[in-house]
Amino acid sequence: MNPVVVAPAGASWSNALLIGREVVMSGMTAHPASREATLDCYAQTLVVLGKIQALVTAAGGHLGNIYRLTVYLTDIADKDQVGRARRDFFAGQAVFPTSTLVAVSALVFPELRVEIEASARLDVDLRTVTEVNDV
Repeated sequence: MNPVVVAPAGASWSNALLIGREVVMSGMTAHPASREATLDCYAQTLVVLGKIQALVTAAGGHLGNIYRLTVYLTDIADKDQVGRARRDFFAGQAVFPTSTLVAVSALVFPELRVEIEASARLDVDLRTVTEVNDV
């Protein structure tokens, strides 16, 4: 059990699975921190990215192993706050993880504004890859 990302008792899902060298994660939210304080989308995104990093670290990896994010927002107007949080969180990396951003009508709790699914590979390091554009 990861002390940063605790699954509720009786949960019917896994927060993360290590399958070979792949770390596959469920969607992460800022819960329960979002219940304890009013967090804007920027702050929620940082909490979520911290949880994702904690799961990758628990699997034996590091921030550079995270290669894919799928971001779910309840208000697409929050996309700039998410972008700023990603830039701040991944500062210093040569490239950012690939990402998809989707607007949804709701998340599991009403105060949640963002949920992020992530994928990481322990044999991939974004600090050493080349970004491919204009393909």
